[in-house]
Amino acid sequence: MWTNPWKFKEGFFIGGALILVGLALQLVAGPVVWETFSWPVNVVVFGALLALIESMFLLRKKVYAFRFLCTYHAAVPALVYVVALTMVMGLTRQQSDGTWLHSMLTFWPFVLVYLYVALILGIIILNRLAHLQSWRRDVPFLLNHVGIFLALTTGSLGNGDMQRVKMITTIGGAEWRALTNDGAVKEMPLSIELKKFIMETYDDGSPKRFASEIHVTTKESTTLDAVVDVNKPVEVDGWKIYQYGYDTQQGANSRMSILELVKDPWLPIVYCGIYMMLAGAVCMFVFGGRNRKTVVVNRMK
Repeated sequence: MWTNPWKFKEGFFIGGALILVGLALQLVAGPVVWETFSWPVNVVVFGALLALIESMFLLRKKVYAFRFLCTYHAAVPALVYVVALTMVMGLTRQQSDGTWLHSMLTFWPFVLVYLYVALILGIIILNRLAHLQSWRRDVPFLLNHVGIFLALTTGSLGNGDMQRVKMITTIGGAEWRALTNDGAVKEMPLSIELKKFIMETYDDGSPKRFASEIHVTTKESTTLDAVVDVNKPVEVDGWKIYQYGYDTQQGANSRMSILELVKDPWLPIVYCGIYMMLAGAVCMFVFGGRNRKTVVVNRMK
């Protein structure tokens, strides 16, 4: 190992070393506290990450380790670790106050491996930009990779600015206070009044559907009447309002509804990254189809 050129063994070793370092950090420092990276720290960190990627790219001819990150021998093992950790996250119940594998977004090995992938993506993108050849091949490639990079980095750094609270609304009274995950009372920039609680049940009496008719008033005195259904949120001033719960003892006669309010200011950038990936996939399909037709026609000639 460690004789040039590096191969898959070195790639897997680097990923494994990151996981061990992450476990050590988890034991010593505890889980990642994303609130530490709230605005404007996350913007500074994002800028520093871009500067680090550019520096590594510029030094790639002098530092072999940086040049190695441009190869598939580095990318493939990194993706294997990412897929494995993501599968663990998907197979275990994730909780905001969970520990280790039950809170993967704050699990240091998970974060470090994703950071490693972001570095590889960044260097590969710059390397492709430095060696542009054909727009039919380069445009889809750049759309896909830049989209993944944006979704990956901003989705993680945006955790510090995400706000998630629960509001208990009642019929006949407007509520503007909500509870954070740690039980603190937070005054909201809008008030919500429950106009009617809706419940539909199956023949055995179990809930089939429950929703809330609400009246929302913002600080600017803008009002909105809407129905909040499960998995069908209503958006007001950047806040998404979800149906969360109700008075289970009263059932369909509940005069109280629990709503969850979520605000994620970085979400539009994450969506931008996703749309870029979709555009890249479409371009690959269109341009790839044209290239295949050209090859077939040339062979027929």
